[in-house]
Amino acid sequence: MKVIILCGGQGTRLREETEYRPKPLVDVGGRPILWHIMKLYAHYGFRDFVLCLGYRGYMIKEYFLNYEAMNNDFTICLGRQHSTIYHDAHQEQDFHVTLADTGLETMTGGRIKRIQKYVDEDTFMVTYGDGVADVNIAQLVEFHHAHGRLATLTAVQPVSRFGVLKVDQEDNVLNFVEKSQLDGWASAGFLVFNRRVFDYLDGDDCILEQEPLARLAREGQLKAYHHKGFFFAMDTYREYQRLNELWASGQAPWKVWS
Repeated sequence: MKVIILCGGQGTRLREETEYRPKPLVDVGGRPILWHIMKLYAHYGFRDFVLCLGYRGYMIKEYFLNYEAMNNDFTICLGRQHSTIYHDAHQEQDFHVTLADTGLETMTGGRIKRIQKYVDEDTFMVTYGDGVADVNIAQLVEFHHAHGRLATLTAVQPVSRFGVLKVDQEDNVLNFVEKSQLDGWASAGFLVFNRRVFDYLDGDDCILEQEPLARLAREGQLKAYHHKGFFFAMDTYREYQRLNELWASGQAPWKVWS
């Protein structure tokens, strides 16, 4: 089953890191956040990826073109009989990665539509190139197949960026909770689609999170897989620092692989 990862945005809120590289290549613990996302899917046996490239997409291509050399010891023979021998076997040996240029300004739905030709099965998955989680992908796919609708999104309960106050009628602060979990649910990505969803995507200006998902919901074709574990999207420099702190501490909840 193909795993589509949206890697084309400019990441303007993380300009400190994305001025010279695409957000999916921003390092967490010395590895691009994209690598972490792919390792999660691979842990559950999904190793066939299609990356939707846009902003500085050539850098993501270069990363994978140079992957063997940068992750192995090797011996190189220079000259006319040029050859390279790699001495190690990294854990990504059987990753199958398609790198597709989907345009600089193309919106999320348009990017998915552009890679339709690479999806050759009835079911495929989609996620974003800037969010990590400990979602059980096998259970997510099982949930999708069980309900029989066209689309499944992973829903999480968002955490407030601000401290949440409980105040009485006399303006006394009764309680203060930093980063409280909010009521309601939000989409974390980690979507599963039937290929008929391509019919809901129209043109480069199509934003997946607007009319396509709204239409699927109106038609009763969208289900939510409730994830109560860890999810963290890297949108700001502070969030970038937090992910690196978690990795350095050895307490990265999204690292489910060995």
